[in-house]
Amino acid sequence: MIETFEAKPCDDMIELSQIERMSVTERLRAMDQLWDSLSRHGDEIPSPDWHQDVLADRKARAQRGDAKFLTLDQLRSRLRSSEQ
Repeated sequence: MIETFEAKPCDDMIELSQIERMSVTERLRAMDQLWDSLSRHGDEIPSPDWHQDVLADRKARAQRGDAKFLTLDQLRSRLRSSEQ
């Protein structure tokens, strides 16, 4: 079961209109700061049940020898060719 979080009004919450007035650089910086903050409290963020299902499936495929792996260089090459 996936837990949902309900947004609650907060006096010091930034308004969407304020975000929209930020430059792209400012918004990216704010997102970076949010991710840093969330990552420090990762144990408080519930993982949905389907994550465990995906991991179990991937582990089973690897154990059967059905998984395909790429080196980092192969991945980079694939990503570069898909950008063109």
